[in-house]
Amino acid sequence: MVMWRKKSSGGESPSRGAGVHEDEKVPRGHVPMVAGCEGEGERVLVPVRLLSDPSIAELLDMAAQWYGYGQPGVLRVPCDAEHFRRVVDGAMQRCGISSA
Repeated sequence: MVMWRKKSSGGESPSRGAGVHEDEKVPRGHVPMVAGCEGEGERVLVPVRLLSDPSIAELLDMAAQWYGYGQPGVLRVPCDAEHFRRVVDGAMQRCGISSA
């Protein structure tokens, strides 16, 4: 299951996870990520099983090149949300995970 949510750019503390509020729990087995360059983006919960998919790993490498390995808060992936959505959907199909 992948959940998409528009991330606002205002008033977040980096120590709180860039948009993760106390009442927003991350389900076990998921990693929160934000797709989009600086400012706004979409927050997505990605199943941990997808992190080994080559297309997701490529985006993670790109994130490391753009932002380094010490990103505070939620992991930001430097691509537009629509592209990230297509990559995640493709990885889910290859791993046999339902998107519902």
